[in-house]
Amino acid sequence: MPRATNAPASRERRKRVLKSTKGYFGNKSRLFRYAKDAAMHAGVYAYRDRRKKKTEFRQLWIIRINAACRINGIAYSRFMAGLKAANIELDRKALSELAIHDEAAFAALVEKAKTAVNA
Repeated sequence: MPRATNAPASRERRKRVLKSTKGYFGNKSRLFRYAKDAAMHAGVYAYRDRRKKKTEFRQLWIIRINAACRINGIAYSRFMAGLKAANIELDRKALSELAIHDEAAFAALVEKAKTAVNA
C-alpha cells in the first residue's frame, strides 16, 4: 500500500509560510526550508517586542518628563514624589504629553509638586 502524504494540506501549509515571509531577503522568501525558520524567528521577535514596547515607551515618557522638570528647576524623582504627596494622579504618558504640548500646565504641576514636597 502506498504511503499517503496528504499533499493538499502540505501544499497549503507551505503556501501559508511562504506568504507570511513575502518580502524577506533572498532564500528566506523563496524556499520553504528557510522561510519556515525565518517565520518562526519573526514570530518569536514579534511576541517578545510586543511586551518590550511597553517598557520602551515608559522609558521615553520618563526621559521627556525629566527633561521638562529640569527646565522648571526640579528633579524627576522630587517631581513625582510631589505629585504623589499632592494627590495628583496623572500617569507618565499624560505628563509627557503635557510636557511637550502645554508647558504652562506642566509648569503649574511643577509648582504644585514643589509646594507639596516642601510642606
